Amino acid sequence: MKLPSFFHLMKQFQGKMQSSAFTGLETNLQHAAFLRKMEQDLKREESLSTPLKELDVVVLDLETTGFFPEKGDQILSIGAVKVHGMQIEEKHTFYSFVQYEGEIPVDVKKLTGIVEEDVRAAPPISEVLIRFYQFAENRTLVAHHANHEKNFLTEANKEHFRIPFKHRIVDTAMLFQLVQREQIAVSLDECCRFFSIPVQKRHHALEDAKMTAAIWCEYVKMFVESGYKTLMDVFIKLSQLKQGARR
Repeated sequence: MKLPSFFHLMKQFQGKMQSSAFTGLETNLQHAAFLRKMEQDLKREESLSTPLKELDVVVLDLETTGFFPEKGDQILSIGAVKVHGMQIEEKHTFYSFVQYEGEIPVDVKKLTGIVEEDVRAAPPISEVLIRFYQFAENRTLVAHHANHEKNFLTEANKEHFRIPFKHRIVDTAMLFQLVQREQIAVSLDECCRFFSIPVQKRHHALEDAKMTAAIWCEYVKMFVESGYKTLMDVFIKLSQLKQGARR
């Protein structure tokens, strides 16, 4: 049997490399086009004027290695669920581990149950974020203590896509002021107890997102009953409360 020459093998290898590079370039171009369109759509988003009963949101939660993305802490998992008005769309969920090569802090392992084996072979953050943004589209985002999610997504967008984080994000912890005006830094567990929402699989990104979604639905129901028609009405009331607190 005649073995293929060295030059023939190199030609085949080069062809495969070129094909792989082209596929990678094509994927990157598709992602860039998607991100440009997302930015354009977000400029036109109309969540502030949409009736609360018709508002589409995506409720999300992140599990991370710590609290400071600017100091190197990383996202370990992202969980999210869609909500329309007061209805959780149970069939429309998102969940993914995120690739992480470092050692997960022991307290984070105990809290979340995430171990190195879960994240070593997971997709890289750039891929997970693209999939998440495709899931979320230009919907308003909702999270509990939303600055955590906003800070990590802002840092990830800057590092991997060189674009700012532009999604509107609503904090369900902050909204609790409209229920109990004396309390601001209320935990997810406390909110769940207040609304009699069962606490299950705490510190799992998707399960925490589902509990936050249930809290969001309770808020929307209360806001509509109180005469708030849109998210703008809610924000105006929050602003009035803050101004009153300063006096």
